[in-house]
Formats: sequence, C-alpha cells, structure tokens
Amino acid sequence: MIKKDLELERKWQALRLQLKDALGKKPKDMNAVLFLIGVQELGKGPHTFSKEEKQDLMHIAICKVLSLSGFYELEGVDEAGWPHWKLVKPLPHFDLLEQEKLLKMHVIEYFEEEIGL
Repeated sequence: MIKKDLELERKWQALRLQLKDALGKKPKDMNAVLFLIGVQELGKGPHTFSKEEKQDLMHIAICKVLSLSGFYELEGVDEAGWPHWKLVKPLPHFDLLEQEKLLKMHVIEYFEEEIGL
C-alpha cells in the first residue's frame, strides 16, 4: 500500500512540474489543478470568472475526471456553453485522504489520456 501511495505522489508531483513547464506557474494544490481542467473542459479560453463560476469550473473538472471511471456522464451543454453532468453510479464513501487519492489518480489519468502530458 505504501509503495502505491509513493508512486501516486511521485506521479502527482511530476504532473505539477509538467503543468509548471506548460503554464509558467506550478499549481499550488488540487483545487488549482481542478480549476485548470474546468477551464479546459469549458473550452472558452482565458477568461475572468466570478467566484461562483470558479466553483462551477471545479465541479465540471471533478465530474470530467470521475467520468473516466464511469461515475459521471455528460448530459449535455447549456445555451451558454457550460457542460452538465449526471451521476450514474454512486461514489464510494471515502475519508478525505482516500478522496484525494481517488482524485489524484483520475487527474493524472485525465492529463495522460485527454491532454497527452
């Protein structure tokens, strides 16, 4: 178990460094990475977002990365171009540390498969 955790952490740190190389600034935490994914998935490019929109972007990112394991499915896009997701299978009940591991695994997979990093 510890070996897997160390490998996950190594991959996570490597991803953050790759993002620093691509963006010029290293994302400080999971929320920053989720925000980047949300902006990518929204597809509107650089933009100034309200606090509520930033929260919506992070929700989009969580749904997108968890869709890789079939937890969410894209329902469609609204008239403003924002994607909407629906939960299709229940999420496991994890403590915060396990939730973070699950998100890290899926975020890494997202950047490997969807972005090619």
